[in-house]
Amino acid sequence: MSTPSPVSLKDPAALLATWFGAGLLPKAPGTWGSLAALPFAWVIMAIGGWQALSAAAIVVFLVGWWAADRVVTDMGVEDPGLIVIDEVVGQWLVLLPVPLEPWHYLLGFVLFRLFDIAKPWPVSWADRQIKGGLGVMLDDVLAGIYGIVVLLALSLVWRA
Repeated sequence: MSTPSPVSLKDPAALLATWFGAGLLPKAPGTWGSLAALPFAWVIMAIGGWQALSAAAIVVFLVGWWAADRVVTDMGVEDPGLIVIDEVVGQWLVLLPVPLEPWHYLLGFVLFRLFDIAKPWPVSWADRQIKGGLGVMLDDVLAGIYGIVVLLALSLVWRA
């Protein structure tokens, strides 16, 4: 018998916060959320380039702030693992400078997961100090920025 979900996907906030249920998958919900972000990023980039993905990341950040805040309040738990909309935004940020090529998307995925899990400063600071929906979202944005910096540095090395 399966364990019932702590949230209802009939609730729009829970549906979005879990990125349409990806955060409810067993084991490593953040990785599932990052993986679930990739096809969306690919389509958005194919249609409108990095500008469209930037705009989508901003919109999803704002929606995620609201949704995460609602789920955190409803569950009474700071940053429950089932909230993965923050991984979506962070993952999309890392993919902004890369071309639509599977190898680059894989590298962007790995780098984002690395920084999201390792939480170097100030990611760790944001994770500990900023509460509510904003705190849930912000540490992943910062991890995404780390990923962007590393990707840009690698692209300079590859061009040399």
